[in-house]
Amino acid sequence: MSSKQQASAVLRRSILIGAALLLAGCQARPLYNNDDGQTREALAAIAYSPANGRVGLEVRNRLIFLTSGGSGESVTPQYRVQLDVQSSVAGILLDEAADTPNAGRAVVSATYNIRRISDDTALKAGRRESVALFDYPKQEFAKLRAVRDAEDRAARELAELVYADLAMALGR
Repeated sequence: MSSKQQASAVLRRSILIGAALLLAGCQARPLYNNDDGQTREALAAIAYSPANGRVGLEVRNRLIFLTSGGSGESVTPQYRVQLDVQSSVAGILLDEAADTPNAGRAVVSATYNIRRISDDTALKAGRRESVALFDYPKQEFAKLRAVRDAEDRAARELAELVYADLAMALGR
């Protein structure tokens, strides 16, 4: 074997070993579940602050459903989430002739923080926002219902975003 072939073989081996070491440092694991299910149990042990309004109640109820797997709020919580939800609705496409909006935008935002109850340690704080667009129909009741449906869609999406944040915070 010539020295060029030996150098080439050594280079290939060292590249393979380097790639193997790099890949050994990578890991892929589920976001909501570590080896012994601690994240799922921690999510089920969360208590939520009382809701402030209809949209806040939608977000809170959806979070309870997502974190508990449908079994309701924890009787013996280990974590407390302070949740403050705000919502606003605005018309975005104005009909110039009638001076009324044709489409609207519902924005639901939440400021939250999660604390461990045993030592009152703050684990994560954040703010999330969700937007739902809707059309204003001609009938008055249908307009009210369209606004409510848009707020509910935005609230459900917001709960999913907050849930993902809580799962990441408790999965560490």
